[in-house]
Amino acid sequence: MQLALFDLDGTITWRDSFVPYVRGFLVRHPRKMQRLWRVPVALANFMLDGGDRGRLKESLITNLLQPVERNALDLWTHAFVETLLERGARRQALAQIEKHRAQGDRLVLLSASPDLYVNRIGERLGFDETIATGVRWNGDRLDGHLTTPNRRGSEKARCLEDLRRRNAGLRVVAYGNSAADFAHLTQADEGWLVSDSSRLIRHAARLGLRTCSWH
Repeated sequence: MQLALFDLDGTITWRDSFVPYVRGFLVRHPRKMQRLWRVPVALANFMLDGGDRGRLKESLITNLLQPVERNALDLWTHAFVETLLERGARRQALAQIEKHRAQGDRLVLLSASPDLYVNRIGERLGFDETIATGVRWNGDRLDGHLTTPNRRGSEKARCLEDLRRRNAGLRVVAYGNSAADFAHLTQADEGWLVSDSSRLIRHAARLGLRTCSWH
């Protein structure tokens, strides 16, 4: 048995999932469109904060989705995830997940995207564990502030270290798609970069990572 660790955006899916998730919810709830003026403010603060992606994510959620009720968001999450996996997932990524499952490996989904929908994706794809950026609720109403660090870069590396402690003795195979993923891919026993970028592929080779292109 191995520990098979998969990134989500750009690895299992073709591209980012967070912006389409928020945008799709707003389309279904047009009265919330009047809040879109807050987006440029959030982006300006992002630049002033030195590119803090976690703070930007929190700002977008609190400004655009808060204080939606859980039932309403769950309905959208279900529809979004089904469409994403049907139209926006890499077929070879799904096949690789099934290959690891057939080998008896423990499957872990590790994503910087929010647990508002990543947990549902993990359930839908049959992952044994899902680790995503946590978002706070006040009862059945969305608060929107983050409850965990943004699961990106060095934070993913920290999560991998924790997984090793909790799964002592298991060899780790990890898949990611960006330079930000190098932090944890290089800590795996077998790290894979999923990319067509010649620049990233060269960088990955220098770090001793394997590369592949999934379609």
